[in-house]
Amino acid sequence: MRIHQITLPTPFDVGPVNVYLVLDEPLTLIDTGPKTPEALDALRDGLRRAGVRPLDLQRIVLTHTHEDHCGLARTLLNEAREAEVFVHGWETGHLASRLAYEEYRALLARAGVPNGVIEAMRKLYDGVRRYADGLEPDQWRELRDEEELEFASGTLRVVHTPGHTPGSCSFVREADRTVIAGDCVLKRITPNPILAPDPLNPRRRFRSLEEYLVSLARLRNFAPTLVYGGHGEPVNDFEELFTRYLRQVRERQAEVLRLVPKAGATAWELSALLFPEVDNVHRFLALSETVAHLDLATTEGKLRIEQREGEEVYMPS
Repeated sequence: MRIHQITLPTPFDVGPVNVYLVLDEPLTLIDTGPKTPEALDALRDGLRRAGVRPLDLQRIVLTHTHEDHCGLARTLLNEAREAEVFVHGWETGHLASRLAYEEYRALLARAGVPNGVIEAMRKLYDGVRRYADGLEPDQWRELRDEEELEFASGTLRVVHTPGHTPGSCSFVREADRTVIAGDCVLKRITPNPILAPDPLNPRRRFRSLEEYLVSLARLRNFAPTLVYGGHGEPVNDFEELFTRYLRQVRERQAEVLRLVPKAGATAWELSALLFPEVDNVHRFLALSETVAHLDLATTEGKLRIEQREGEEVYMPS
């Protein structure tokens, strides 16, 4: 089983995205890049250099459905008509090329985000989602935790690693402890746990950071020797990265707790204190990280929540 990395340009601040071609039967592409002419040209060139064409693809597997990772899935599916698309069922909100707007709006309102800012965030997302085409229910199959993707020379184990998104998955080749991790493990970027409704109860918020820490620990149990991430170079020192991630989480936790006044504050107010310089789409990302840390602190009993006029106010315990 040979894993061939192809790096594609994106229109996003995160920079280029990595997709992975598994050169074995069935020929499999893990992630696709965004729906832009530049990414499609780079993907075609990368496939050609590996000796294959888009129509040769037999399986398209998505680590998660952010636009930089899934945007070309439908384009490729139209070319490789014998291919199948696989993705975890908790990612279906993105597959339809839309988010459950009212569910997100409710989460943002509870976090204290002003109505005008909520509308601005919505418009920004409307611009972002053009970089991916949705898939209809009959155009994809569900990945299940612990199932094995079979190849002629071995298998990749599906490991559900929620956190960055609820349905994020990693793929482990246990024979040599190689992992394809999407945005769960990145060498030079700390993945952002994105604000999202809970897939099992959309009226609740998905506890992204708590789930992410469990996912990291779960991958650690495989003692990875090589981890291919969605951005940047591969990781061959997972234990060091794991320790660094935990340290960064605890440092940010301490920073968040210092900012919570005795009278309490909403997540929106605290995100403005924690990230005073951000604007545009980064305001949502800043809020996501802030909420994730507040949820973790609440679970650990370091903060408590009071309900005030439909907003959640975080108070010192």
